[in-house]
Amino acid sequence: MNNPGLSRRQILAAAGFAGLAALTGCGSGEESSGSKDLTKKREGAMKKYGAGDRFKATKPLSFEVLHNNNPVYPMKDDWLFWKEVTRRTGVTLKPIAVPLSDYEKKRSLLIGAGDAPFLIPKTYPGGETAFVSSGAILPVSEYVDLMPNFRDKVRRWNLQPEVDSLRQSDGNYYLLPGLHEKAKANYSLSLRTDVLERLGLKTPGTWDEVHETLKALKEEYPDRYPWTDRWSTNTPFPAGALFGYLGQAHGVRAGWSYLNISWDAAQQKFVFTGATDAFRGMVEYVRGLVAEKLLDPESFTQTDDEAVQKLLSEKSFVISANPQELVQNYRYNLQKQVKGARIEMIPVPIGPAGPVVLGGSRLENGMMISSEALKSENFVALMQFVDWLWYSDEGQLLSKWGVEGVTHTSSGPGQYRPKDGISLLGSDPDAPKDMQKDFGFYNGVFSYGGSWQLVSSAFSPDEKKFQAAMARRKELPVDPPHPLESAEQEQASLWDTPLKDHVTQNLLQFVLGKRPLSEWNAYVAELKAKNMQQLVDLHNKAHDRYRKENG
Repeated sequence: MNNPGLSRRQILAAAGFAGLAALTGCGSGEESSGSKDLTKKREGAMKKYGAGDRFKATKPLSFEVLHNNNPVYPMKDDWLFWKEVTRRTGVTLKPIAVPLSDYEKKRSLLIGAGDAPFLIPKTYPGGETAFVSSGAILPVSEYVDLMPNFRDKVRRWNLQPEVDSLRQSDGNYYLLPGLHEKAKANYSLSLRTDVLERLGLKTPGTWDEVHETLKALKEEYPDRYPWTDRWSTNTPFPAGALFGYLGQAHGVRAGWSYLNISWDAAQQKFVFTGATDAFRGMVEYVRGLVAEKLLDPESFTQTDDEAVQKLLSEKSFVISANPQELVQNYRYNLQKQVKGARIEMIPVPIGPAGPVVLGGSRLENGMMISSEALKSENFVALMQFVDWLWYSDEGQLLSKWGVEGVTHTSSGPGQYRPKDGISLLGSDPDAPKDMQKDFGFYNGVFSYGGSWQLVSSAFSPDEKKFQAAMARRKELPVDPPHPLESAEQEQASLWDTPLKDHVTQNLLQFVLGKRPLSEWNAYVAELKAKNMQQLVDLHNKAHDRYRKENG
């Protein structure tokens, strides 16, 4: 199972402090390292390497890589993944394992001490900004001409605006993001459909219908909360999944993807997200559910295990889900414990914003490269290798499905299934082997992004149905460019965190009834006292400046 944090922080690089550089030609996608002398840095590199070619080092090489060690599939030195990468490319990866729970902190310490390995994956858009000013990480945009597969996918999938949104004030971007051909929804509501059917209730399609469904469940089970939720601990935004997809239904970025600054298309200017009418509408909806005892107030403080146990013991009937949790956790365990239990994840219910999905979600966590790598005689080979493993069709297929005939079989492009006796994401709970645990494939450090054909190849029937419904919705546009200059960026960062903290703290107080919604205007006044308007003005000034300079 991929770490929930993966989707949690599809923090969509579009806004905030990693804006487009106000430089002519930023969006061309034709950056060049021609001004850089790399003649002494080509040891092990291929002389001719293009999109679709397999990278093969001209001599054995090894590169250290920071490895986010997921407890669901703890790292093993004998994984077939390591061996197959070496067999195909001549590169031996030397992982530095860091526990998932400590990954970001450890990564920061290693980079700050100058001890980071060359390859620093599992970095979410925006997470690289803190390391830019020190010069510790490479301005990768200056070297993407060494990465034909990366550039090919950016061009063919029209991803340049999203990639450009990663640019810092110097015009460069410092993160090689995961690239998706199509937007992929990850979280929504799941409901006990067998209970709904027994009560003669239809599956809800709108948030108003969700409200009515919860009321009917409460009437039948007055001693229980129909909905209890999770993903509230070890995260800066409690109930991050819930507020993420509910915010989307209101046309506002919330939950794990919350950003202080967002674009108001009607007003043609940036506004403060946590003070908008749409954000208030989302808060009011949740407050209503809590007040009517339809949503468990412990949803915002309890652990994931506590929330899931309430579902499994039938103390609740509704919970947030992603496709993997639905199959591997909820359904598998419910069917063992409750005879005839069925649970389904529904398309995100439609709200005031209509059938939409937020824009910018085709970028995923990606790779930082230590600036020390540029000093290596193997630098060009390193960039070619990164391009092949993380961005080529062959490398992405290997990372996800492994070796044909060993870990999977294929009946055609995009038609893959695990070999008998191997389970992938709970596909065969009784199988003696697991694709992730025993072989190291479908590892979130290496397997992300790709063509829709590849990404959808591992979908369960449930997820295929869910994604098909979400794909029919309109994707909201990416925020327009608003690059902050370095001095502005420093000032904005001082304002940003206290404002975000105030939004989060008061969101909880409002939804739990500890602060009445009649005090919303007072809450907005408190945000203003914390420099809300100054932050908004800073971003609008940056947007106006970019527009004037670039047309």
